[in-house]
Amino acid sequence: MVEPKVLSPDKTERARGIYLLLASLFIASLITCNLIANKFIQLDLGFYTFVISVGVLPYPITFLITDILSEMYGRKRTTYVVIAGFVVSLFVLFLLGLGNTFPAIEGSPVKDAEYQAVFQNSVRIMGASMLAYLSAQLVDVRLFHFWKRVTNGRHLWIRNNFSTILSQGVDTLLVITVIFIGKRTTGEIASMVWDGWFFKMIAAAGDTLIIYGVVYAFRKYFSLRRGEEIKI
Repeated sequence: MVEPKVLSPDKTERARGIYLLLASLFIASLITCNLIANKFIQLDLGFYTFVISVGVLPYPITFLITDILSEMYGRKRTTYVVIAGFVVSLFVLFLLGLGNTFPAIEGSPVKDAEYQAVFQNSVRIMGASMLAYLSAQLVDVRLFHFWKRVTNGRHLWIRNNFSTILSQGVDTLLVITVIFIGKRTTGEIASMVWDGWFFKMIAAAGDTLIIYGVVYAFRKYFSLRRGEEIKI
């Protein structure tokens, strides 16, 4: 593989700023996915009607961002962001639990029962999601770089799609199984796993043009060769 490129000081500073922005968007998307995951919807795309959690809608953004980070900043820097997302999720779990320890005052817009119905269920879902998230994201980063080595930096669409589709399959299987095992039938669980994974596969295919555009912009601005990463 090509060695990471050392940039000029001013461009290194810009590259670090973009890295922090992408990391922030990743963590914000991750936390939002977990907080809104209690609501389930039907999503009709014409050719198929999905029954999914609304938390699934922004979740493909996290994999798109890790693929961009992997392509431009390398495996080590991307793994830092994945671990940071896990730590922040733990912190949010702590804050949600802390908020539940204090009773609501009379006249509070949100009552204890309402808080518990939304956020305490989020604690359970976030616990399951964190297990699935860490496993899937680490799989995604490793698969992405595996395909990058195999193709010698060519065919970005292969590593973008194959790493995301497989890792999101791991994520969907783990999170749905942990949440619903013993509460739903095997058939119902299998149906939810398929709907969630199928939707994520479509999203992965759809974001291929986005990652090509972003990578092109990176390479042009930072004068990078094919497969070259940025050293920050």
